[in-house]
Amino acid sequence: MRSVRDQLNLAGEEVERLKGVSTAESLGAVWLGHATVLLRVGGRWILTDPVFSSRIGMHVGPFTLGVPRVSPAVAPASLPTPDLILLSHAHFDHLDQPSLKALANKRTQVITAINTKGLVPRGFGSVREIDWNAQIDVDGLSISTLRPAHWGARTIWDKHRGFNSYVVQVGDRKVLYAGDTAHSGAFAPVGPIDLSIFGIGAYDPWIHAHASPEQVWDMHTMAQARYLLPMHHSTFVLSDEPLEEPLQRLIAAAGEREHTVVGRDLGVAWTSPKGTE
Repeated sequence: MRSVRDQLNLAGEEVERLKGVSTAESLGAVWLGHATVLLRVGGRWILTDPVFSSRIGMHVGPFTLGVPRVSPAVAPASLPTPDLILLSHAHFDHLDQPSLKALANKRTQVITAINTKGLVPRGFGSVREIDWNAQIDVDGLSISTLRPAHWGARTIWDKHRGFNSYVVQVGDRKVLYAGDTAHSGAFAPVGPIDLSIFGIGAYDPWIHAHASPEQVWDMHTMAQARYLLPMHHSTFVLSDEPLEEPLQRLIAAAGEREHTVVGRDLGVAWTSPKGTE
């Protein structure tokens, strides 16, 4: 097993490797823990739901009342400046204000769900809210939204907040970032997809809000996706299943297509040139 230092160093080296993925015909990704994935698409850097904190939850003064991280976190300063950050919803393990503050840069644009803009710290080039079934262009990136089977409230008092899944397209390359979702047919119409990113953990007992690994494989298949990068596992203890179980069950569900489950290891980059399997 790698030490924490080795894992962090490896992540930095792998990010350097992604810099070579610079054309519209290439695609790269590295899982950085929980729902945080650094994508290299069309020569742009996209970061999903960045969470690098050692603990997530409600902030009370200098303290965070919540769940501790059980896997190492990459330092935000070690990452390239994102061109775009995608925020799926306002839950503390997806919209982490300390992590966003560390990433704030005028070169970075943020796309977030309806009624969540006020939670995003200042300092970004722009912060835009998008509702379901919308499409916008961000400097040549086509960003579309879908409605996952989830919810967006940050506390018991703010149930008005939105929750999104995203499709990113550059040319004919398409990436689906599902965020959190229970089993849903919402992703079937968007295929074919080059890379799908689905959460595979926190289903026991929260199956009404988070899909099981087998359900994830089904949604991935419905979306006609070529590769699947699993996230939302092995980072925070948010449910009752063992930390190693989600990935084991996903690989079993994939069967002879196991080789298309990519980015399994923390900080290890995956790249796919156009047209390869």
